Amino acid sequence: MPEPLDPHVRKRFQGQRVRDTKPELAIRSAVHAAGLRYRVDARPAPNLRVRADLLFTRVKVAVFVDGCFWHGCPEHFIPPKNNAEWWASKIEGNKARDHSARAQLRRLGWTVLSFWEHQQPKAVASEIEKVVRTAALATGSRTHTPRTWPRA
Repeated sequence: MPEPLDPHVRKRFQGQRVRDTKPELAIRSAVHAAGLRYRVDARPAPNLRVRADLLFTRVKVAVFVDGCFWHGCPEHFIPPKNNAEWWASKIEGNKARDHSARAQLRRLGWTVLSFWEHQQPKAVASEIEKVVRTAALATGSRTHTPRTWPRA
């Protein structure tokens, strides 16, 4: 990796969070408030080098909350001017890795949900809840707290 031109830039990049980002925490809070329980920053399959931001193991739903910069959001990504060629290659590599890992999960029977960090947390949580509850009903699994599950 090329060295940053400025020590302040280097420090900023070293401080980037891998997990527990503000958008991720907001989504997790809303999903938890809906009564769903999940694993955080976990591997869906031990042989894959991918970690989902939220993982619903009983119903095989993996959720990814992608940062606009690191994953090349088509709406918000602005390529850096310094080391432009290297950054273009880096971001394209990230996108290719994401695509490959998510395709592998789908082949293993996982439902994969991907969201951008700029999406509204409550809307994202609502979509996650809908998918997880539908999968739970289809499989007879329990991914909820009993007090919030609709009685049949």
